[in-house]
Amino acid sequence: MDPLRTYRIDAFTTEPGRGNPAGVVTNARGLDAARMQEIAHELGFSETAFVLPARGADHDLQLRFFTPTTEVPVCGHATVGAHYALALENGTVGLRRQLTGAGVQRVEVVARNGDFVVRIEQGSPRFEPPLTPDLVPEVMAALGVSGEDLDFRCPLQCVSTGHGKLLVGLRRRDCLTALAPDLARLAALSPAVGSNGYFVFTLESEDGDDALTHGRMFAPAIGVDEDPVTGNANGPLGAYLVRYGLLSAEHGLAGFRGRQQAASGRGGFVDVEVRVEDAEPVAVAIVGHAVLGSHIAPLVPRQA
Repeated sequence: MDPLRTYRIDAFTTEPGRGNPAGVVTNARGLDAARMQEIAHELGFSETAFVLPARGADHDLQLRFFTPTTEVPVCGHATVGAHYALALENGTVGLRRQLTGAGVQRVEVVARNGDFVVRIEQGSPRFEPPLTPDLVPEVMAALGVSGEDLDFRCPLQCVSTGHGKLLVGLRRRDCLTALAPDLARLAALSPAVGSNGYFVFTLESEDGDDALTHGRMFAPAIGVDEDPVTGNANGPLGAYLVRYGLLSAEHGLAGFRGRQQAASGRGGFVDVEVRVEDAEPVAVAIVGHAVLGSHIAPLVPRQA
């Protein structure tokens, strides 16, 4: 069998060493789930994507995603990484339908300025009820924020376009930057909250800022203490902002750039598009740039 073609792709950035690094295996045919989990653990990225042949006529390829500790249904930055790596291998652009644990998604690779960008049509937005009053103080305590820090326009609520996140709005960017949450407590709260991911964001911006939002994302329950840039958080955030009147649509389309940076200093940006009908968000897409970090195939043999 051919050696595994394995890459590190820095997604949601145009700068090497920035964005969110994803592992990608572009020829994962024949690997079982246990071996994929071993490889993801060995690589150590927040997610690794495994490209597999299609299983039916309604899609063109299958992607499976693993954190270092578990499989997840879908991952934005690893999807960007996988399709970027495939484009680097064969130069193919255009639309592909990928089967994931969240269903079939349409992913388009576009050639732009001598490089490639990846546009992902996420699932329809799904809103859970806002957190109950007894859970809100527990989440605040785990994050280390007070009632004065919260943006009153933004209820704490889980929103999903494929892999849901709890969205927590803060008033000030300095409060976001200073967050030092109790990760063990966040992980313990995840079953009650209904999400393994906590996306904390603010709408406060500075003069000349190209982004509407800045955020940080924590998912310790699935082995990701802090994610540098998260497509499956910024996408749902777009739907959420439309629903609560914080993002306006023109001719049925709303869009914005979301920036994200972890405490490590690593970060990047996601461009979000929301289709709106009768003032409600009905579809979300995200657009990501990427950079080849390295080709690391010699580190990972096909068999353990």
